[in-house]
Amino acid sequence: MTKTIFITGATDGIGLETAKMLTAKGHTLLLHGRSADKLAATADAVASVPDAGTVKTYRADLSDLSEVEALGDAIKADFSAIDALINNAGVFKMSNPLTKDGYDARFIVNTIAPYQLTKALLPILGANSRVVNLSSAAQAPVNFAAFLAKQPFGDSDAYAQSKLAITMWSAEMAAQLGAQGPVIVAVNPASFLGSKMVKEAYGHAGHDLSIGADILTRAATSDEFASATGKYYDNDRKTFAQPHPDALNPAKNKALVRAIEGFLA
Repeated sequence: MTKTIFITGATDGIGLETAKMLTAKGHTLLLHGRSADKLAATADAVASVPDAGTVKTYRADLSDLSEVEALGDAIKADFSAIDALINNAGVFKMSNPLTKDGYDARFIVNTIAPYQLTKALLPILGANSRVVNLSSAAQAPVNFAAFLAKQPFGDSDAYAQSKLAITMWSAEMAAQLGAQGPVIVAVNPASFLGSKMVKEAYGHAGHDLSIGADILTRAATSDEFASATGKYYDNDRKTFAQPHPDALNPAKNKALVRAIEGFLA
């Protein structure tokens, strides 16, 4: 049965490869990107895949939370239900890592925007739906107070903390919603895949992107993830695994979500 699937950060890297993989199965795809030109090129590339499903595009800058809110509203205006949300968009190395308000954009794009977007779309994500959140093998204890204080972070610290943070809120949101909410799973798509982000960060081509696209496709559509809510899948090990210990601490997860909610308020 074909599904309606929303992918953020779909104009290159793992997001684009996942879109191509899913459209070949006939699924309806909602593709997000920051650039209108890249979105148009992506829509053409995805539509050219044999047996492609319907494609619709949405432009938004996820470092601007007002645009994240508008993105959620646009999806809800166009669709009364979606089957999966893949929060794929992410950033690592930036020439200017600060938003216009002075906050680290890695935390905004990698952690807070997907939280805000997921919360906005919960009314059209049913109990049989999926939320697939892009985590990473790189996870480090989250200093959210430093983020709120607009303290500077190095690239690796900001990335690793933001990826643990999305893993933590995935577990907490899954616990809060229980069986009434969608399956919410955090996925490390595999280390050092050949995305633009990896090339810019580490200066080498990386591994085949289809490795990551395959696990995101499975997480969004396959039965093996049907009861995976609150779990973490490590594609380096090809199995569900233990994330950083902080993500296994309900009190820390709750505290982080309270801090995110406070920031959004």
